[in-house]
Amino acid sequence: MAYDNADVSQSVADRLNDALRDASPLEVLRRAHERFGAKLALVSSFGAESAVLLHMAAQIDPKIVVLFLDTGMLFGQTLDYRRSLANRLGLTGVRDLRPRFTDLSLQDPQSILHQTDIDGCCNIRKVIPLDAALSEFSGWITGRKRFQGGDRLRLRVVEEGTDGQIKFNPLANWSKDQIDAYMVEHDLPPHPLVPQGFLSIGCWPCTKPVEDGGDVRSGRWHGQDKTECGIHVARSPLAPDNVGGGI
Repeated sequence: MAYDNADVSQSVADRLNDALRDASPLEVLRRAHERFGAKLALVSSFGAESAVLLHMAAQIDPKIVVLFLDTGMLFGQTLDYRRSLANRLGLTGVRDLRPRFTDLSLQDPQSILHQTDIDGCCNIRKVIPLDAALSEFSGWITGRKRFQGGDRLRLRVVEEGTDGQIKFNPLANWSKDQIDAYMVEHDLPPHPLVPQGFLSIGCWPCTKPVEDGGDVRSGRWHGQDKTECGIHVARSPLAPDNVGGGI
C-alpha cells in the first residue's frame, strides 16, 4: 500500500491520510476494513444523511459493527428509521448504546439537564457511552463532511482519534449534491424528518428545522453557542470509573 512507503517519521494517521485524501468514500471504507477488520466500528446517528455511508459499508461487510447512540431523547422517527434502514441494508452488527443508569439518576434524574448544562447532557448521553464502546476498537468511521461547516471545514479523511485510535471520514470531500445524488441513485429512503426541514438531526429538545438560507447544521442546538456534541472534540481519555456500562 502507498502509505507503507511513506516517511516513517509520520504517524499512521498521517500516512493513511496522505494515501487516501483523494480516494473515493468506498475505497476509504475498503482500506479501513482491510486494515482493522473486526477492530473497526462505524458510528452512525441514523440521521439525515446516514443512509449513504451505511449503504456503502453494507456492500463491504454487512456484519460491520455499527454504533448507534440512543440517548433516550431521540425523535421517535429516528428510532423507527434506525430499525427499518438496518433491515433494508442487511446490517446485522448494529449496537444500541445508551447512557448509564447511574449517570442519569445522579446528574439528570428529571431529564432537564439540557436546559441548564447542555454540554453535560451531551457528555452523559453521548460522549461517555461512545468512549466506553470504542475502547474495544482500533479504528472507527464517521459520516462527517466538510460542507457541514464549522470545525468540519478543515476535516481530514483520516485523523488520529482519542487514545490513538484511527478515525476515518470517508465522506469528508463530498458535497451536499453528491450526497443527494447517491441517495437517488441507490433509492435510499430519507429520514422521515428531512422533508420537514430537519437537515441535521439529533435529540428532540435541541434540534429544530433549518431556517431558509441556514447551513445544514444550524438547527442543532438552536440558539446555543455550540456546534458539536463532544464526541468529535479532542479531550482526555476517560477515567477508569467512567468506562463500561450503558451499552
